[in-house]
Amino acid sequence: MDMDWMRLAQAGLLIMFLVALWPAARWWSKNSPKAGEGDWLAALLPLAGVVLFVVLLIAMVRA
Repeated sequence: MDMDWMRLAQAGLLIMFLVALWPAARWWSKNSPKAGEGDWLAALLPLAGVVLFVVLLIAMVRA
C-alpha cells in the first residue's frame, strides 16, 4: 500500500517538473541555432566512434 502512494507522488513530481521546464524548452526550440554545412558530420563522427568502441568491448567479452 505504501508503494502505491510513493508511485503517485513520483508521478506528481515528474508532471510538476515537466510543467516547470516546458517554457524553457519551448524558448530553446524557437531560438536555437540552425545546423550549418558541416555540423551533422561533426555530430556523427563522435557517435560513430562510441558505437565502434561499444562493439569492440562486446567483441572482447565474447572472445
